[in-house]
Amino acid sequence: MRVLVIFFFLMLMPCFYLSQMKTVTFSELEKLQKENQKPIIIHLYTDWCSVCKIESFQLKKDKDLMKMINDNFYLINFEAEKTKEKINFQGKEFKYLANGNSGIHELALALSKNKSQPVYPLWIILDKNQELVYYHEGEFKPKEMKEKLDEILKL
Repeated sequence: MRVLVIFFFLMLMPCFYLSQMKTVTFSELEKLQKENQKPIIIHLYTDWCSVCKIESFQLKKDKDLMKMINDNFYLINFEAEKTKEKINFQGKEFKYLANGNSGIHELALALSKNKSQPVYPLWIILDKNQELVYYHEGEFKPKEMKEKLDEILKL
């Protein structure tokens, strides 16, 4: 019994340590922007991407960064290969493109500079008017992200 209690404690401990990231969906974004305009961070990832998983853990460990994002940005986590619902964004409708057992969302391709296969993780940062201000392919380290977001907030 004691071993079981210790096991559960060790399994749950990381959950208490990590900061909570407030995220929104594309459908919520339009309403939120009407109420309170903020810059937007779109994080494209996949469930098979090991760099995405490591990066997500590192970012959630940084409480200052999480507070900065939660207070000043709308964050959309977008699973590019599993999100199957239609998405309306910037006046256009995007849908999932099935390819056998897998596929990719049209919006992931539209946001990516590589139109045939996006690089993951992919970070798109838009200003309050939904204009691109920063594009980042690959791992985005917390220190680097803080500096870039600070810079964007000063625009």
